[in-house]
Amino acid sequence: MAKKKISRRSFLATGPAVAAGSAISAKGLTQETEGVHGTPPSGIPLRVQSLISVLTKKGLLDPKAVDALIEYYETKIGPHIGAKIVARAWVDPAFKERLLQDASSTITELGLTGIGNSRADLVALANTAEVQNMVVCTLCSCYPWALLGLPPTWYKDFAFRSRAVIEPRAVLEEFGMTLEEDVEVHVWDSTADLRYLVIPERPEGTEEMTEEELAALVTRDSMVGVEKLKPFEPETAV
Repeated sequence: MAKKKISRRSFLATGPAVAAGSAISAKGLTQETEGVHGTPPSGIPLRVQSLISVLTKKGLLDPKAVDALIEYYETKIGPHIGAKIVARAWVDPAFKERLLQDASSTITELGLTGIGNSRADLVALANTAEVQNMVVCTLCSCYPWALLGLPPTWYKDFAFRSRAVIEPRAVLEEFGMTLEEDVEVHVWDSTADLRYLVIPERPEGTEEMTEEELAALVTRDSMVGVEKLKPFEPETAV
């Protein structure tokens, strides 16, 4: 019997901290963390909302500043930055080689000076037909924010952080990726001093695409290593 594919939202839904990492605005909870059918929020989302309320009343926090910061992380930085790096690596073998040798320095060639305010080093990992790289943070949620944007909720979930190390193939299958038995799975543990960026395999059918067009095909999940990009199929006129 084939295993049922589940969505990102329902992945490990019974985990103890499913809603812990969702973005919270000073105006209230986002839709992802809001209670089902209007039920009150609980746990960490409720505590954060309460803390924002108290600090605002005491004049120690400006709600507009909180909203501006969240908007910055959601719109100004994000997966499109990492996608540019991947696309350049696809079209420029020399750049890719430098990236794999010293990612922190090489990304400066694209005008990127680092991975946010973190002093962490960046390591690039290339997926191939024989090797699938997958990134996790077993301790908390270390993540290259400036390259990939806000980390998804499932990345911070305790169940994902533990299972990704214990049974990575099973986790990847739940994300919709079934690997051949001869494909090696390498799991990399991010830390406060070290972050990773996965360079997914270039999809088939993209040989004539520009670098900008290629960047549009790259997804956040593929740069974490939990998604394999599908072959490109151009739209045909009806």
